[in-house]
Order: sequence, then structure tokens, then C-alpha cells
Amino acid sequence: MTKVLVVDDEPTVREVVAGYLRRDGHEVAEAADGTRALELLESDPPDLVVLDMMLPGVNGLDVLRRVRATSDIPVIMLTARAVESDRVAGLELGADDYVVKPFSPRELAARVTVCCDAPTAARPRHSDQSCTGHSLSSRSADRSPSTAG
Repeated sequence: MTKVLVVDDEPTVREVVAGYLRRDGHEVAEAADGTRALELLESDPPDLVVLDMMLPGVNGLDVLRRVRATSDIPVIMLTARAVESDRVAGLELGADDYVVKPFSPRELAARVTVCCDAPTAARPRHSDQSCTGHSLSSRSADRSPSTAG
């Protein structure tokens, strides 16, 4: 069973996302702010993180930086920040995917499943996690980068 940490300061968003992920068979932990997310990442590391960018206390980009400093746990950004520069910043810092609010919970759950089911070779791993993902900057040899927008 894949363990997913859902980090969002909006309780309704956390509840809906957690519900869809549990329905799909994932174990879910929740955090309402960046500080609690970092605590959970340290004490009970998940296999994947769904991370809001705009969080009270430690913001989502800082959480992502700290995750990437020690781990390659897949991270899907879930945020209302829709401008290209924000999406690019999140991806350049190491996010594996970026979903803009408002969003489809069903689509997000599908993205989590795809990220978890991606072959290990598609993304170098620094830790022994059961969930593997892929990133735009580390593509398998048989695929070329795309500029689809």
C-alpha cells in the first residue's frame, strides 16, 4: 500500500483528496502547514507527497527544497498559483507534477497512481521508497523531451 502525505491548509481540499486516495487503496497522512509536513516527512516518511505551494509557516516551495535535499520522494504540487513562472519554479525545484486549483480530485488521484507506478529507471532514486516517479529533467533514454504546453 502506497503512503501519501497530503499537505494543504484548506481542510476541505485535504478531506476530498484524502478520500479519493483512500478509495484508490492508498494510506493517507494529512498536514495543514509546512511545519507539520516536515515533521511527518521526518517521523513517518511517505511514498509520495501532494503539496500545496501557499502554506502557513513554511511554504510549499521551502518544503519541496527540504525534501529534495535528502530524498527523491515523488512530489505533486497542488496549488492555486497558475502562472507559468510558478509552475516552472516548482518543476525546477524537483516537483514531479503540478496540478492547478480548481482541480479534478479524480484526475489528481490518477496522477498519484501514475507517479507511483512509473518504472524506477525513469527517475534516479536516492532513497529506498516503494513508490517511484518520473520527472521532466530525468527522462528515460527512449523518450525525448517535449515542449507541449
